[in-house]
Amino acid sequence: MAASPSDARAERADDVLALARLAARRGAVRVMLDWLTRRTGGPAMLIGADGSVLATADDPPPPASLRRLAAEAAVELHRRGVPSGVLGGGEARPVHLVALGPTEPRDPAPYLAVVAPSAPRCGPLLADASRTLGLSWRVEEAERARRRVETAEAYSREAVLHLLMSGSVPAAQRIAAALRPALPTVLQVYVIECPVHRRREIAGRIHDSVRGRAWLVPCPVRPNHLISLVPAQGEPVAPDGEPLDRLITRQETEVRVGVSAEVALRDAPVGYEQAFHALAVARNAPGRSAGFGGHSDVTVLASPEGHAWASALLAPCLEYAPTRRADPGPAELLGTLGSWLSFGSAATRHLKIHRNTLAARLRHIDGLLGVDVSRDLAAQSAAWLALRLHQAPRGTAPAGHPATLDGVLSTPTAAIWARAQLRPLDQANLTAVSESVRAWLRADARLPAAASALGISLPGARKRLTRAEDALGRSLLSAPSAKYELWLATRALGGL
Repeated sequence: MAASPSDARAERADDVLALARLAARRGAVRVMLDWLTRRTGGPAMLIGADGSVLATADDPPPPASLRRLAAEAAVELHRRGVPSGVLGGGEARPVHLVALGPTEPRDPAPYLAVVAPSAPRCGPLLADASRTLGLSWRVEEAERARRRVETAEAYSREAVLHLLMSGSVPAAQRIAAALRPALPTVLQVYVIECPVHRRREIAGRIHDSVRGRAWLVPCPVRPNHLISLVPAQGEPVAPDGEPLDRLITRQETEVRVGVSAEVALRDAPVGYEQAFHALAVARNAPGRSAGFGGHSDVTVLASPEGHAWASALLAPCLEYAPTRRADPGPAELLGTLGSWLSFGSAATRHLKIHRNTLAARLRHIDGLLGVDVSRDLAAQSAAWLALRLHQAPRGTAPAGHPATLDGVLSTPTAAIWARAQLRPLDQANLTAVSESVRAWLRADARLPAAASALGISLPGARKRLTRAEDALGRSLLSAPSAKYELWLATRALGGL
C-alpha cells in the first residue's frame, strides 16, 4: 500500500535530519555516501564532470563495473548541460544523477550518482542529499586546498633552509622575500628540541608568539627538532623584549633550546652547528636552554696556505666533469660530502635522496679524492676542514712547495685555536675523560673500539664521552659532532 502524503513528508524530514547529523561527523562525504548506499539500495558515488571518481561509499565499496557505468553517465549528462536526470534503464542499470552545484563549463560541480537504486522515492532523496553533500564536499575541498598550500609553503621554507646550508644565499633570499619575512643579514640560529607528536603544535604556538618575525622551519633531518632563524638586530621578535629561548621554555615545558652566537647570513651553517652543540648543553641545564660557548671558529686557519691546501684536496671534485647528464656535478658532490660529514646516514633526509644513491656518491667521492672518507676519521676531518676553508674568504697563496694538512696545523694561529678547543677538558681536570676522548678519536670515533682499547665497558665509555660533552659544551655522539675539530686540534698539538 502506498504511503500517505503525511507519511512521505515525515519520512523526507527524517532523511534531511539524518543527513544534517551526518554532515557534522569526521569524513562527512564518505559517511553520507555510505548512508545513501544503505538507504537507496544502490552504490552511491561522487563523479566529476570528466568522469573521474571523486569519492565512493566504503561500506560496501562499489565494484569497478558500476563505477565505470556511473562515470559514463556523468560525462553524458554534463555534455547535455543537464543538472540532474536518470540515464540507462531497460537492460542497462539506471543511474540517478544530481549535480552538487552549477554545471558551469569551466568549473563544473561533481555529480552525486546512485546506480540501480531500489528506493521508490530516490529522486527527492538525492535532491535533498545533494544540498547537504555539496556543502560538505566544498568544506572538505577547502580543507584539502588549505593543506596543499601549507605543504607547499613548508616545502618552500625547507628549500630556503637547504639553500642557506649549501651556501646559495642569493637564491634563498629571493624565495624568502616572496614568503616573508625577509631573511636577516645578521641572525641567531635556534634549534628547538620537542616531542615528535607535538612538533606542529609547538611550531604554531611559537610562530604566533613571535608574530611572524622569525623564520621557523621543521628540521628536515630530525623529526623532533625545529630550526628558527631569528634577527640579531632591530626590534625584538618576542613581546616585551623577552629573549626568545626563555619565551619558548616558559610556554612549553617539554622543549629544550640551543642558541647560536650572532652570525652573518652566509654563515648560517656555522650558526646551525653552534645551536646544535648548545642544545647538548641545554638538555642538562636548569632553564632548558643554552647559548653557544663561544669557541673560536676554524676559519681562523684560512691563511693563503690553508686555501691552497684545501683547493688541492678538493680539486678532483671541483674539476670533475660528469660523463652523463644524470650524474652529479661538482656542486652536488661537495654538497653530498658536506651533508654526510654533518649528518651521517641521515644525509638522505637532508638531501632527499635514497640511501643507495648516497652510498654510490660516497664511493665516487672516495675514488676521486683517493681516500676513504666514508670510514677514516683522519680523512673525514681533513675533508671537513677543506670544505670550511674553501668557503671562507681567501687570499693569494705564495709560490713554493705544496701545502699539507700538517703544515696548515703547524702555524702559531693553529696552535692557539687548538688549545682553545681542548681547554674546557683541561680545565675540568678530567684525566680519564680526556684519555677516553683521545682513544675515541684514534678509533675513528667508533665507541666499541674505543671501549676495547680503554679496557672498559661500552656503557662506561659512553658515560665518559657524555661527561666530555658537558665539559666541552659540544655534541660528540650525535651529528653534527665536534669530532672533526677535536681530531684536528689534537693533531695540531701532537696528540695523534
